Amino acid sequence: MDDNVYADTLNMTALDSIYARQNRRPGHRALRESTRVIGTWDDHGANDAGCSYPKRDRSQAHVLDFMDVSEDHPGRERAGVYSTHTCGPPGKRAKVILLDTRHHRDPITRDPIGRQRYFPNEEGDILGEAQWEWLKRELRTSTAQVHLIGTSIQAVSSQHPWAKCANFPQARERLFRVIDASGVPEAVLLSGDRHISELSRHDEAAGDSLYEFTSSGLTHHAPMHEAANRHRVGPLVAALNYGLVTIDWAADPVTLRFEVRGTDNETLLDHTLSLSALRPSGGS
Repeated sequence: MDDNVYADTLNMTALDSIYARQNRRPGHRALRESTRVIGTWDDHGANDAGCSYPKRDRSQAHVLDFMDVSEDHPGRERAGVYSTHTCGPPGKRAKVILLDTRHHRDPITRDPIGRQRYFPNEEGDILGEAQWEWLKRELRTSTAQVHLIGTSIQAVSSQHPWAKCANFPQARERLFRVIDASGVPEAVLLSGDRHISELSRHDEAAGDSLYEFTSSGLTHHAPMHEAANRHRVGPLVAALNYGLVTIDWAADPVTLRFEVRGTDNETLLDHTLSLSALRPSGGS
């Protein structure tokens, strides 16, 4: 979940050319040839743009083409780039839910003098009602044991000045409530956008915790700096990196491991979460 390409443009011919250039990159070609690639988008044609971006529908068609989404896929008919992907056999099933935090996102106003980049839109929405209902349905009807919910902008981390769900306080709390009310076992948020990587934990009043794994720095990274995040668990990683999530179904209890690795495959962050609600196959 990140900026698939950098294309601040209203020119769809130029956007098509930029995606084509990305597809010609040897590293990108090698990745697509070696594994299945899924995703959503962050900026969809202008930096930090939301529903006011006038070419959002045309831009959506381009990103779906870029990700080789078939012409008859239901996602082609939706307003927004959101989707689900389930893998694994019964009892060892993971469901990836990818949200679109741009297509329906209400406007925010730039703060020219404050420490925050934007004034919060207290009552603004991020997902749009159709996507909210879709998310609730996907969670309610899920048969998976682990749920990885992708949101291009960070949801838990709230103190940095950039694009984030905390710019929309009511929508952010709604997201947490929808996940909590769904009753699904073991939900974790995945996010990008920041050009840094980190693990965050949001502690609910009831004692439950919601983790967010941010991996953002495969091709660009921010310089090392102090970035406030009272929810952070472990180090802030400001280096070229990639994130890896590993489910160990044989462990007792089942574990979810979050790793951030550098350009030489060195470990920059490593945190293992025990999924106490799950038992390994054959366990009591």
